[in-house]
Amino acid sequence: MAKENQSVVTEFIFQGLSSQPRTQTFLFIAFLTFYLFAIVGNIMIITVIRADYQLQSPMCFFLANLSFLDICYISSNIPQMLVNLSAKKRTISFSGCATQMYFYLALGMAECVLPAVMAYDRYMAICHPLLYATVTNRKVCIHMVVASWTSSMLSSMVVNSFTLWLPFCGPHILNHYFCEAPAVLALACAHTALVKLVIFIFSILIVFIPFLLIIASYTQILSTLLKIQSACVQSKAFSTCGSHLMVVTIFYGTAICTYMNPKSRPPQDKDKGVAMFCTVVAPMLNPVIYSLRSKDIKCALRRAMNRPQSLFI
Repeated sequence: MAKENQSVVTEFIFQGLSSQPRTQTFLFIAFLTFYLFAIVGNIMIITVIRADYQLQSPMCFFLANLSFLDICYISSNIPQMLVNLSAKKRTISFSGCATQMYFYLALGMAECVLPAVMAYDRYMAICHPLLYATVTNRKVCIHMVVASWTSSMLSSMVVNSFTLWLPFCGPHILNHYFCEAPAVLALACAHTALVKLVIFIFSILIVFIPFLLIIASYTQILSTLLKIQSACVQSKAFSTCGSHLMVVTIFYGTAICTYMNPKSRPPQDKDKGVAMFCTVVAPMLNPVIYSLRSKDIKCALRRAMNRPQSLFI
């Protein structure tokens, strides 16, 4: 696949979510609210975990990393969308689009891998409690997080390299509100079957396989919980597992529908809604679903409110 002159297209124009001024104003306020809620919620979780010595467990370590990842993920495109909603000219340079596409995909892939790591942590804690402290020590936890970030960034680099080596000679109107690989791919003036196959393969590796690992982990967890006689313990564990599985299933389902499709098809408006859930709703819900439903986190928040100065130390 030879690289042709890409200088023909120097910028892309976002079609956006709506062209109606009132609708744009409503969307701006709504997404700004969602964005601030997600940022504040995730920063709060990171700060509380860092400040409370009772929250130095592997699960809380992974939760803090997930919150940091959510902040980066939602910041990869929402600020650009807010600018587009408040500006008449909704454009982005070719290099800016390439950068946004790389970070969005890399962070999105990490959003798929890290929950699999967290599911494994829960599996070891519930199904193999005697080995838990040995298998999930601090060093191992750090290595798993680093592996999640590294694999995601390298995978995104490969996918984006294949995408951006295609010639773009017009049109340059992007049927989206940010630069996402399938939408950008639709504007390439060359055959894209190979690139779509590459995206499909990496989707299996980074999206589908971690999803299967999560399902397998929670299947074993639920099987173990059913053998526990305490109804209180079962109820608490089922509530937590159910919440986790709900968010994971919806997030992975949307990612699979978007990227695990080797057949050619033009971008559709529903793809914007799918991307909106992944990039806005999921990072906003994660602090609630993964953290605030935890009794330990709730207790830590109460302790922090009694001594608020400790949050800033």
